[in-house]
Amino acid sequence: QLQLVESGGGLVQPGGALRLSCAASGFTLDYYGIGWFRQAPGKEREGVSCISSSGRSTNYADSVKGRFTISRDNAKNTVYLQMNSLKPEDTAVYYCAAMGSSWCTLWIDDYDYWGQGTQVTVSS
Repeated sequence: QLQLVESGGGLVQPGGALRLSCAASGFTLDYYGIGWFRQAPGKEREGVSCISSSGRSTNYADSVKGRFTISRDNAKNTVYLQMNSLKPEDTAVYYCAAMGSSWCTLWIDDYDYWGQGTQVTVSS
């Protein structure tokens, strides 16, 4: 069974940091582009960042550029999202997703497999 599981969410103060993990089971991530998305209450799901299967290509939403870093460790079958300088507007459920391609996009419809999400709350 193909499964993606996110972890690492939680409550953090503004300016703080969190590292999210996306672990795959039932398949290897080596050949998949991986994206991170988020959905805040009352808002549509949006693309945050993505990374190609090789890790050589990454992309970020303008709202997180310079603060978030995506990376992957194919040996551990895991993709990470390091989030620094967090802001209250980063509060959302964060999802990882895999697309059946070596490249990646920030478009939701391009992705085939989704995790259940992990809550990130930025508040003082």
